[in-house]
Order: sequence, then structure tokens, then C-alpha cells
Amino acid sequence: MRRAEQIRYLALAVQREGNRQLTELLRPVGLTPAQSEVLRILGDHAPMTLRELGRMLVCDSGENPSRLVDKLVSRGFVDRRPGVEDRRRVVLTLTPDGRAREADVRAIEGGVYDAIDAVFAGAEADTLVASLRTMVAGSPAGTALATRIAAEHAESSGTV
Repeated sequence: MRRAEQIRYLALAVQREGNRQLTELLRPVGLTPAQSEVLRILGDHAPMTLRELGRMLVCDSGENPSRLVDKLVSRGFVDRRPGVEDRRRVVLTLTPDGRAREADVRAIEGGVYDAIDAVFAGAEADTLVASLRTMVAGSPAGTALATRIAAEHAESSGTV
């Protein structure tokens, strides 16, 4: 098997196994990985519009952002209100229940990230991150992740 083919299938296997494990970890809190991603994005960046949320979603759930948000609104985790300046613009925020659930997700993800950190360290991890970014650069998922990273950087540096 060519190295490139191994890389392709290893990336797919890591993604599927990671998603399987995350699904199991999220089951007790009643969320899917896609729903948990919405809560985390809103936890980090709300208030925001549905369009802004959609630009940051990496998940491949087969659901569009509107349907994901609709489910979270119906469960009482997300509040959807008309914008102050433009009532056609819908603004999303977390409800108190949504903030609590987002904290659960953050804790679960922390455990996942600790396990990943235990496998990769230092320069090896930096090389892997750089290689993966190169592989997804310009793709919809790569662009969504780059948007999130840029937003987090802007917020942490106070340029928002």
C-alpha cells in the first residue's frame, strides 16, 4: 500500500474512531458530536448569527446549521432572537441550561484532548498539526476551522 493511501485511510480511521468515542462520551449528556460543537462555538463566541455559526462548523453531520440550532432551541439550550438593529437577522445565545450543557461538553472534550496530548508531544505534535492544516487548507472544513482559530486569536488578543 502506498504511503499516501495509508495516510488517507489512517486519517479516516482516526476521524471515525474519534467520532465513535466522542459519541459514547456525549451519550450521558444527551448530545451528538454536531450538537456539542454548536454549543461549544456559541459558548466561545456568542452572541452570533446563524450565518456566523455556520462558518465555524467543522462537523459533518448531514444536518445544516438551521436544523442543528432548531433541535437545540427546542431542547432549551439555545435562545434565538431577532437582532436589535435588523430584525431579519437572528442572534443566537446559550440559555442557562445551554451554558450548563456546554460546560459538560467542555469537560468531556478536555478528557479527549488530554488523551491526545498523551500520545503526541512537542515538535511531533507541531509537525502533525502543520501537516493536517496543509491537507485541509481551502476545503470547507479547513476554512471553518481556520475561521474559528482566527476568531479565538482575535478575542484573546482583544482585537474583536
